[in-house]
Amino acid sequence: MTGIEVVFSEDPRDFQRRDWSDLVRSDPAGTIFHTPDFLKLYWEEFGEEPEHLLLAFGEQGGAQVASAAFELIGDTLRFLGGTEVTDFMGPVGAPEARAGFANGLWAGLLARDDWRAADLRGLPDDSPWLSELREAAARHGLAVEEAEDQNGVAPILELPPTWDDYLLQIPSKLRHEIRRKAKKLEGETGPFTVETATEETLLPLLDRFVELHRMSEGPKGVFMVPGMEIFFRRLGHTFCERGVFRLSFIRVRDELAAGTIGFSFKDTYSLYNSAFDRKWQQLAPGMVLVAEDIRQAIEEGCAVFDFLKGDYAYKYRFGARKRPVKRLVVPRR
Repeated sequence: MTGIEVVFSEDPRDFQRRDWSDLVRSDPAGTIFHTPDFLKLYWEEFGEEPEHLLLAFGEQGGAQVASAAFELIGDTLRFLGGTEVTDFMGPVGAPEARAGFANGLWAGLLARDDWRAADLRGLPDDSPWLSELREAAARHGLAVEEAEDQNGVAPILELPPTWDDYLLQIPSKLRHEIRRKAKKLEGETGPFTVETATEETLLPLLDRFVELHRMSEGPKGVFMVPGMEIFFRRLGHTFCERGVFRLSFIRVRDELAAGTIGFSFKDTYSLYNSAFDRKWQQLAPGMVLVAEDIRQAIEEGCAVFDFLKGDYAYKYRFGARKRPVKRLVVPRR
């Protein structure tokens, strides 16, 4: 655990100047939500105040080996990302640097006087950072409560090499339901197609996605406020050209009936958001589209389909298993 120096920055220019994208890609726990590009967008759209940003970098032998992004909400220290648009949070780094960075991070944080409690959310139960941060805090004499995060389950599906293998690995009842929904939709509307946004089609497809979102009932219908819409549009324009941002629609009778937004990053496809036209509700185009998203992820060689946070029944109809997401609450003595 020695030899790692932790330095802090409150300068948002360090999202780019100290770009840690390579660490995200090399860390098995790293996701699209840990990338400096995603967090920079989040900070620019939702950051509370400029002085509330805190970036931490672990350095060893002149190399950057770990990083973590925080924000201060009052006197509470949180991972940068909030609770509405960022599913997973926490540090990233070289596996051999985890213990040293976690230890140095708490030492450095305790030397600061700008926080009274840490509320560290978005840590999947299977992330090695969960135990490293908890154990390092305890070594510094801090009391640590491990609790369930908000919407504290992120169902996950391990993908086989082929679509046929996937259908065989799920229970026969689920397999029958997936096939039945697709046949019913096609039987009542004719052949359907799936369209994925390109740089050229991104703008009109985003327009339709926002429209469908605002047509939804309940909390979903009021989610896409102007500020949230700007964030989604910036995500699309930032990540679409890299092949990471996936906005897909199912078209029936020449209408875009349902859409999904996902991220294809590393070996994982993450289902981020969805919306559908309620006039097609009885034919479940959204469910058919999710099945097509899984098919596409398999064909592109993804090993994991991540349904992200939210313990919704429909996710288990595709064979997903539960994965808890935790938070560490650490009051300062």
